[in-house]
Amino acid sequence: MVLCASAGRRLASLMLVDLNWDGLTMKAEIKWVDGAMFLGESGSGHSVVMDGPEDHGGRNMGVRPMEMLLLGLGGCTSFDVMSILTKQRQQVTDCVASIEAERADAVPSVFTKIHVHFKVKGKDLKAASVERAVKLSAEKYCSASIMLEQAGVEITHSHEVIED
Repeated sequence: MVLCASAGRRLASLMLVDLNWDGLTMKAEIKWVDGAMFLGESGSGHSVVMDGPEDHGGRNMGVRPMEMLLLGLGGCTSFDVMSILTKQRQQVTDCVASIEAERADAVPSVFTKIHVHFKVKGKDLKAASVERAVKLSAEKYCSASIMLEQAGVEITHSHEVIED
């Protein structure tokens, strides 16, 4: 469903995105601010500014939409990994997922490869537990990475365990 509206002196477009996954409906609104800047609001009421680089009409005041996709992937898989490690009663004190992505050198400039590297820090962490959590997220739970893989993106994962 897409809605467009005009407001006052400044044109504002509003796009309503309606996603349906296994009976669960998610919604988001993306509002054009000006130039290449947009304000996205999630169905849960949280907002984020997206903006383009100056050479594309933006002011570089927010993340790029494709960066948002990587952040979503990183958040999704990190949520899974921490949830699994918590259930395994692992004493995690820090968890960082670093993501590197390659894009096609053509339009559309889609992601072709993504690598996610986890640095998990804690007390008496079991390396096998961390490895299992990363694997379960990648192969079973992370909707974002599984969706991108099904679309043809090569996604790899690695991890390291750091003792506190």
